[in-house]
Amino acid sequence: MKKAYLGIDIGSISTKGVVINEHREILAQEYLMTECKPIETVTKLLEILKEQMKDQPYQVVTVGTTGSARKLIGAITEAAVIKNEITAHAIGTISLHPEVRTIFEIGGQDSKIILIENGVVVDYAMNTLCAAGTGSFLASQAHRIGVAVEDFGKVALTSTNPTSLAARCTVFAESDLVHKAQMGHQTKDIIAGLCHSVVRNYLNNVGKGKKIVPPIVFQGGVSKNEGVKKAFEEITGHKVLVDENGHLTGALGTAILAEKSGEEKPFTFETLDMDFTTKGIDCEKCANHCEIMCVYRNNTLIDAWGNKCEQGAIRS
Repeated sequence: MKKAYLGIDIGSISTKGVVINEHREILAQEYLMTECKPIETVTKLLEILKEQMKDQPYQVVTVGTTGSARKLIGAITEAAVIKNEITAHAIGTISLHPEVRTIFEIGGQDSKIILIENGVVVDYAMNTLCAAGTGSFLASQAHRIGVAVEDFGKVALTSTNPTSLAARCTVFAESDLVHKAQMGHQTKDIIAGLCHSVVRNYLNNVGKGKKIVPPIVFQGGVSKNEGVKKAFEEITGHKVLVDENGHLTGALGTAILAEKSGEEKPFTFETLDMDFTTKGIDCEKCANHCEIMCVYRNNTLIDAWGNKCEQGAIRS
């Protein structure tokens, strides 16, 4: 059997999985909504990847995880590599676009910018506090306007006069949207204005003080919105590339890091057939009062984290 490597990116909104071979070619892939159920979602993800791999002569020998639930899923899958999103996205993007200098990433609840020189990350920034520059903001406004968020980009491209909307805050943007609609602005112009609003918020917050140099790659769920892509190009003055696998770069990067690790342990897709449970514990052994998360497999503790001192270490 040939060797393969599994990368899983577990975000708050979506979960992505990629299996690659030793040549870093994608053998299987899947994208699912997390729906606040990371364990159940990854179980389903593995079932789908297993089906895609069943007729291929490969054995997954290493697993890597990234994303907000990387520790949890890493513990369950016995991952050899558990990496932050910045590293994973950078590695994944560079593998697809070696000359990339700037990465724009906008997801459902957060966003990030990564600056690269000679294939190395030299600077980055993340925004997890304000939703005005994320996919969840666009989704909520799409519901308010009565247009499917999937159609936002196409509608925005029909506008020649985007409505100017407040971009600094979600609350202000929402009230401004209602005000502009009541004034008589056309829906297509308001939608185009929302796309510009997301871009301005992103550049003024996440990209503040950053030197944006092309080639630029735009990724994350919002990258599929053609209106936002066009707004980035108009405001930055640079061409922005959206890769067809841009939503998978975190998982791809983690799979590559798993391959690079050199650690091998045959992985079976039936891993999550076991009974996994989690339990949060408030430690009161010192003034830190740490919130410790424990993971159990068939009622046996397999991992725990969250303690800031040895007093809070959970060993059994």
